Order: sequence, then structure tokens, then C-alpha cells
Amino acid sequence: MGTRSVIGVMEGNVCKAVYCHWDGYFAHNGEILSRFYNDTTKASQLVAMGQISELGVEIGQQHDFDADVGDHESGFNAQCTFYTRDRGDDYRVETLNNWEDFTEYFLNSCGGEYAYIMKDGVWYTCTDRDLTLRVLAAELELATA
Repeated sequence: MGTRSVIGVMEGNVCKAVYCHWDGYFAHNGEILSRFYNDTTKASQLVAMGQISELGVEIGQQHDFDADVGDHESGFNAQCTFYTRDRGDDYRVETLNNWEDFTEYFLNSCGGEYAYIMKDGVWYTCTDRDLTLRVLAAELELATA
């Protein structure tokens, strides 16, 4: 069973967001976003690809949806696996106009456990148990302390 998450980027007052099925917890998706999608351009390119099955350290190229794209040295996937690009599913990126829309999508549409939102070049995060947005870098420090 996956640890579902939502990954979003603020564009003005609007959040563009996608569902991610696997490994949504801080030590995986949080770490990858913080290290490899650490500016607004990279984060926007990631979200623009649509819903994600598995987050990787780079967007990568089209590949067989069921292929092993792991980077066994780092423990992270070498590249992302997307539902549209790699499996041919319908393209979906959500446009969320306010916090209520975001929480509805996160909690009810996706059943998410973790959310990650980039705003002004900084990643923020919250969980389904506490919707208070916190700076991801601080949460990663707490998780590894």
C-alpha cells in the first residue's frame, strides 16, 4: 500500500497540485523534493508532468510504467514514474484556488497523508493529522534528530 501525498506549487494565489502514490513520507518524498526540486522552476516542471506514481531524483524520460527505475546506490528512484507519460492515463493537474480547495483535494480526493507545497522557492509541508504548514527543511531536521 502506498503512502499517498500531494505535491503542489503556488503560482500567485493559486496552487497547481498533483497526486503522488508511493513513499510520501518525509524521509523519501520530502527528502527528494528538498534536495532535487529545490527551486520553483524545477518544482513547476515536476508538477506540470501530472500525477505521479513514484517520485525520482529527476523527471527523466518515458519508460515502461512497471520498470525498475531505482538508483540502488542512493536508495531513491533515478527518475519519476508518471501516470500519463509512462502508462498513458488521462492528464491531471489540479488548480486549487484556496486552502479549503487544497484540503478537500488532499484529504478527500487523494486520501493523502503528506502534502508538500512550494511557495516563493521554499517547500512547506503538512500531514493529514495536522494541517498546519511548516517549513519542510525544519521538519526534515526533526525527523532525523
